[in-house]
Amino acid sequence: MFSARCVRLGAVKKRILLLAGGQSGEHEVSLSSARSVLGALPQDRFSVTPVVISKQGRWLPASASQQALESGAAEEGGELMLHEAARAEGYDVVFPLLHGPMGEDGTVQGLLTLAGIPFVGSGVLGSAVCMDKIMAKAVLASCGVPQVAYQLATRPEWREEPQRVIERATALGFPLFVKPANLGSSVGISKVRAAGDLSSALDLAFSLDRRVILEAMTRGKPRELEVGVLGNDTPLASPVGELRFDAEFYDYHTKYTEGEASMHIPADVPREVAARVRELAITAFQALDCAGLARVDFFYVEESGELYLNEVNTMPGFTTTSMYPKLWEAAGWSYADLVTRLVELATEER
Repeated sequence: MFSARCVRLGAVKKRILLLAGGQSGEHEVSLSSARSVLGALPQDRFSVTPVVISKQGRWLPASASQQALESGAAEEGGELMLHEAARAEGYDVVFPLLHGPMGEDGTVQGLLTLAGIPFVGSGVLGSAVCMDKIMAKAVLASCGVPQVAYQLATRPEWREEPQRVIERATALGFPLFVKPANLGSSVGISKVRAAGDLSSALDLAFSLDRRVILEAMTRGKPRELEVGVLGNDTPLASPVGELRFDAEFYDYHTKYTEGEASMHIPADVPREVAARVRELAITAFQALDCAGLARVDFFYVEESGELYLNEVNTMPGFTTTSMYPKLWEAAGWSYADLVTRLVELATEER
């Protein structure tokens, strides 16, 4: 267990630019997270300016941003991000609380890096690699991190040689998962039980991404374990939590419908399993060049004791009831201490 400490940032308030919304399917989740962070950052230490990015990728003015945060939905309008990003100059830290493509994938991180403005979370490399499930798996495989068997398929290949894609998928066995490589929140994911269902699953995934991952299932029914990582070059791992649900897999509906899933912290697993999960989470965090924070998800097959890393999320959901803050709450960190620590990590020299 870890004890939270009060982070003293000096008498002068730090100016924080909080970016929320964005173009991905997790737009509304981002707005919810932003409301929680706004309410938690200590007002005596920070001066926070929220800016909402619309679903069309537009930078909304102050009044429209406030309205979007209050209503939970952004209207169309605003200016191109590229034109308005100069407004970030003068802020001490940017908190890009954006999920998915055009926010968590290195694009915004690259813009802020060029501008020389510190920001919360992973940089261009860590963000981009973790967003692309295929690239992340390749890096983790090189470090010996256990993962389920998988294959890559591309949109041109599916158009020109569909039978080759189907053969590779079939070789993984059924059931299997078909996933867009660069989307979050389980968007576009299909559980395929037989060869006859493959084509429709692949069509769906390729309508959303040009790269698709074909992923074998674990033997038996796995439990889903999650751990939070916090820090830069010397990161800490939280206690291990478990997600429980009755659905076939943790799909979008299950993830965002109240009462469909429950969190159990700490997870009821053997001590050595929890220790191994935390160890692998740190290994993955460092191998993928992450910074600040990440939530690392695992499959645990209780019958055999096998662990498989599922994915690394560099900007997880951040409401007060989200798994990542709850994991650190179990470690003794209040929500306010946690977001304050993330701001401090953004300005830490690496």
